[in-house]
Amino acid sequence: MEDLNGVSVVTTTWNERENIGRLIPLLRRVLRGVPHEVIVVDDSSTDGTIEVAKKLADIAVQKPREGQSKGLLYGMKLAKYPVIVTIDADLENDPRHIPRLLREAEEYDVVVASRTWLPRVSERISSRVLGGLLDVKDVFSNFRAYRREAVPLFRLKGGETFGAEFLVIAKKKGLRIGEISYEPPPRRENPRVGGLFWANMRIMWALVKSLVIYLVGG
Repeated sequence: MEDLNGVSVVTTTWNERENIGRLIPLLRRVLRGVPHEVIVVDDSSTDGTIEVAKKLADIAVQKPREGQSKGLLYGMKLAKYPVIVTIDADLENDPRHIPRLLREAEEYDVVVASRTWLPRVSERISSRVLGGLLDVKDVFSNFRAYRREAVPLFRLKGGETFGAEFLVIAKKKGLRIGEISYEPPPRRENPRVGGLFWANMRIMWALVKSLVIYLVGG
């Protein structure tokens, strides 16, 4: 990573006070010796997440709750370095994989860190259907690296698609999409996307919207 001009790390939060306090020091450790910044976009948390983020991050902003996808794009637009890494704040994405993402980002415009196993049936269906079209095994992994020059292309229309629309746009715009694989830790007890039934319904709806955008969107 010594040759990098710099890395911007973007994460979104919603009631992640404890997790963000653990994540940012881990990011600093992994990126030691590399020019970097940590950007936290908070979705109007009620547990004091933003106060912790302001103490630890380089940029910490709070905005009305609009979901993860819009929050990530908001943070990506604030980034100053040529490579942007997006990562979940819930510690399910291990920052130690960031160097692998950055190496692949030397050849690709977008690099996805795909989980080796997908816990929800809706995610497995999406991997077969939409992932087959995009040549990505995990379309809902937001553990990714982007070239900053690609950011203006991302004009989100589908509402919350848990990051899938970024990949749809990248594919339709002819961006080079790369991929690495990693073994994820056990899912936390109260994931942001919701309980099992509600999560599967929301993910399936995100799949439908993403497919429509892929097939007929501009």
